[in-house]
Amino acid sequence: MIQPADRLHTVEEYYFSKKLREINELIASGEPIINMGIGSPDLQPPSQVVEVLKNSLTDEKAHQYQSYRGLPELRKAISGFYKDQFYVRLNSETEVLPLMGSKEGIMHISMAFLNPDDEVLIPNPGYPTYESVTKLVGAKPVFYNLNEENKWLPDIDYLEKQELSKVKLMWISYPHMPTGAKATKKVFEEIINFARNHKILVVNDNPYSFILNGYPLSFFNIKGAKDIGLELNSISKTFNMAGWRVGMVVGKKKYLDSVLKVKSNMDSGMFYGLQKGAIKALKSDAIWFSSLTSIYRQRRELVWELAEILNCTYDRHAAGLFVWAKLPEEYPDSKEFVDLILKNKGVFITPGSIFGTQGEGYIRFSLCVDEDVIQEAIKRF
Repeated sequence: MIQPADRLHTVEEYYFSKKLREINELIASGEPIINMGIGSPDLQPPSQVVEVLKNSLTDEKAHQYQSYRGLPELRKAISGFYKDQFYVRLNSETEVLPLMGSKEGIMHISMAFLNPDDEVLIPNPGYPTYESVTKLVGAKPVFYNLNEENKWLPDIDYLEKQELSKVKLMWISYPHMPTGAKATKKVFEEIINFARNHKILVVNDNPYSFILNGYPLSFFNIKGAKDIGLELNSISKTFNMAGWRVGMVVGKKKYLDSVLKVKSNMDSGMFYGLQKGAIKALKSDAIWFSSLTSIYRQRRELVWELAEILNCTYDRHAAGLFVWAKLPEEYPDSKEFVDLILKNKGVFITPGSIFGTQGEGYIRFSLCVDEDVIQEAIKRF
């Protein structure tokens, strides 16, 4: 029997991949399961975006291979979006690279910059893909702990005291997933100085800036960030287009050229219609953002109510698509708690432990659930 590559022994199947199979089986058997665990927007994209996609299908070059660097109009739209929303200037010719979703970028960046045995600073708790991709390319994850007492921000003084000679890459994600913590300019400045001193490439994964966040902040709002960093972004959450798989990485040309070497050997360009739709989405006006905020704010109020029924505590100032809640002390195992309420109440919530050891004792509610469904979950408790 042909054996899989050794690298597969370093990772496990993604938690949600396994858990969704279980949930779908329960639903298929007739169980009325409420899924409050997945951050997949249930709302529709802007209507004009869908129309642009439809109309693009008859364009002359719609069904041909596309540029690895995306349509020039898409790069300009991304550049314009960063200028209008973050007040960051990007050269659309040299500092913008569209991606098939920002998750793709995690792999591309890791392959572009990491050698076997290089070390990578990964937030704990944090997005599990940072760890799995690091292992798949043969590098070593080095976790830096985040905690509620420090507002889920990196302790740079502690990191400075560690052995960092092999560290080449550092992942950050603000607004933070899963906690919703927001970074300040001062925090970013500390990270930039730290990275410069130790020759570390910092990547800020930034898909949640426009969800329940009054002051969107880019890593590149800070002087010196382009010298040592990249930023990933996405239209998935901001425009309810997760299934479209349109993202971007922005930064200095020398860094993007390295990423492009990987990308151009792994795909043959993004479908033309998706790019045209993304261009339209990125030019959305303020009404879109305010309406999105209004819907998620109402949902969050209900999720807060549910969290309080479960005797959980949470941060009312957090941003993003989730509510991160601390379990009462009598439930130290978040997976056991989640399985218990799935069995007894038919409600699925994400256990915090899947995001790292520092996530144990917490659960994460998704706001991608209609108000009526959240009300039904409240009734069940």
